[in-house]
Amino acid sequence: MAKTELPVVSGPRDSQPVDILIIANEHSGDEQAARLISKLKGQHPGLNIAAMGGEHLHNAGAHLIFNPLDHAVVGLIEVLKHIDYFKSLIQQTVDWVKTHKPRIVCFIDAPSFNLRIAERLYKAGIARKAGGEIPLVYYISPQIWAWKAKRRFKMARFLDSLATIFPFEPDYYKDTDLPVQFVGHPFVEPEYTSILSYDHDAPLLILPGSRRTPIQRILPNLLGAYELLLKDFPDLPATIVYPSDKIKTLLESILADKGLGEKISLISNDTQVSARAVMMSSGTMSLDCALAGIPGLIAYKASYWTYFIATKIIGIKDLGIANIILKEPIHPEFLQFEMNPDKLSAQMKKVLTQPEYIEKTHFLRDRLIEMLKQPNDLSASNWLYSELQKTQSK
Repeated sequence: MAKTELPVVSGPRDSQPVDILIIANEHSGDEQAARLISKLKGQHPGLNIAAMGGEHLHNAGAHLIFNPLDHAVVGLIEVLKHIDYFKSLIQQTVDWVKTHKPRIVCFIDAPSFNLRIAERLYKAGIARKAGGEIPLVYYISPQIWAWKAKRRFKMARFLDSLATIFPFEPDYYKDTDLPVQFVGHPFVEPEYTSILSYDHDAPLLILPGSRRTPIQRILPNLLGAYELLLKDFPDLPATIVYPSDKIKTLLESILADKGLGEKISLISNDTQVSARAVMMSSGTMSLDCALAGIPGLIAYKASYWTYFIATKIIGIKDLGIANIILKEPIHPEFLQFEMNPDKLSAQMKKVLTQPEYIEKTHFLRDRLIEMLKQPNDLSASNWLYSELQKTQSK
């Protein structure tokens, strides 16, 4: 086995004190953090911001001390193979904070990694809640309402403040002393531009997800439904959005096996896409589809035990985040054994032929946007700057 190449975390670019250290360990966190930093630096251009993140944070004006996205590892086995890498990265991050003393550390999402660093900073006596000088704050709450609810007590022990992007999330922390504020969802901010839009004359959109195993489990059922729809709508084109070249290759293989390579177009997720309806897996893009007003359905199938634990023990009823927020289905969900081509195609036939489905989707879309808007003037950037200002009065 090849020796694991350990990370090297660099120092700040100059001698100016670091105001904020951003830690974003995933692609989605890098994008969300970049939007936050762009707005913050627009309001306060003199801030010196360092970051553990990727290209989006760099382009937003943060100085990268390390890019974990270049070394992304997915899956339990791969994580175990690179355990020395993660241990080194966590230790170097703690040493960096100890040496360079940023005024505040802001974690972005990715709780499995970020809460380990927060705990180490606490145990090292660096964190303010451990008697140190540096407050630890967190943007984008872990989904404790769906999984690992007890994390909230660990977060309350280590963190000084949390900003959430869903309006119902602060209630889940009421039994802790952690200050939690809803700051609005970035998808409804004026600066955000979605790649998705509704168009009655556009193709059917198929979104099987971004990870290999769920795609292999879900896409054949979506394609089976599409084949049944072609019997009633022989001229109905379809589009699949892919996130990476590796996933594109997988999609091409599945489409070739089904003989649908000529019928369905593959489009990168950095391209604008219009759709008249959608069949999709649950995930971030399901919220984007809801906010774009695209009618359709959610289909998902997990392993038996994952589904059993989620539904019977934890009590999860809905997977689509828009359905959870609205407390009614903007996109009906077909899960486990309900996810079969016959049921999916029957629902989609209604969506494609009955105008009330479009009307209801657009009505719920407007309601969802209002629910996700930032409250008053409390944006994510205002929240972070307010937390930064508190360091001057301590």
